[in-house]
Amino acid sequence: MGFDQYHEPPSELSEETRTFARMITSLVEEAEAIGWYEQRLAVEKDAQAVAIMKNAQHEEMKHFGMDLEFLLRKKKEWRETLEGILFTQGDIVKRGDEAEEASEKKS
Repeated sequence: MGFDQYHEPPSELSEETRTFARMITSLVEEAEAIGWYEQRLAVEKDAQAVAIMKNAQHEEMKHFGMDLEFLLRKKKEWRETLEGILFTQGDIVKRGDEAEEASEKKS
């Protein structure tokens, strides 16, 4: 039984790699759902429907955050890079370049 999240034969992948692929797929699905709600909210006129969709979008954001945290706990180098970008001030691209460079030096 094949799944789109695998690009190699699943039977050749470790359980850890299959879990990682599932979590990446989940992260992508949560991000897509957040985007879909954003579009729906942009055009919805009914206040109660807007409130419900905002609540649902917030729930998807929570799931996105939990998926991301799981992945960052598994990939130290990802965490090191993202710590240099997320929740910081200044130019995002510059911070990203600096964080990537710093992480590569540690490798």
